[in-house]
Amino acid sequence: MVKRRIFRNLNLSTPLAIGLWAGMFSVVVAAVALTFCTRTVLADVLLSRSASTPPEVIRQAPAPLTPQEEARELGDKLHGIASWYGGLFNGRRTADGETYNMYAMTACHNTLPFGSIVRVINLVNHRSVVVRINDRGYLYKGRIIDLSYGAAKKLEMATAGLAPVKLQVISLGGTETKR
Repeated sequence: MVKRRIFRNLNLSTPLAIGLWAGMFSVVVAAVALTFCTRTVLADVLLSRSASTPPEVIRQAPAPLTPQEEARELGDKLHGIASWYGGLFNGRRTADGETYNMYAMTACHNTLPFGSIVRVINLVNHRSVVVRINDRGYLYKGRIIDLSYGAAKKLEMATAGLAPVKLQVISLGGTETKR
């Protein structure tokens, strides 16, 4: 089998070769120039936007809410899906340092302080239970609270696993841990 070299007889000093080199050079120059021009235009746009917008008015931060005001404000705003957790975590440490008891009236919430007391109302059968927040954890999208098995059983949602609920914050706890 004979191997052929395609460019074996190509002379780089012919007008065709010189035209090809000039064309490639001009493409590279155009690409570099375009890159710098676009950066300049983007920078000009950003500068003109910031210069044309009026400076923001400095506002005073609102006074911090007392725990009672914060609980009242949160009271009717918490609606979503509740789930429960149990056997696998029973006897392990919770985020606040106490030992998890799956039959206790406790729950996991992402933002409420540890020790907060919350009434959980099942919107399907209107049963309610009062739980204490003692754990943190990952809650899937749409879920707002993870109840202990005991609390889920009282709400009659243990079999289904999930239920639409409404939370009413009765009192906000402190942030200290029991370690």
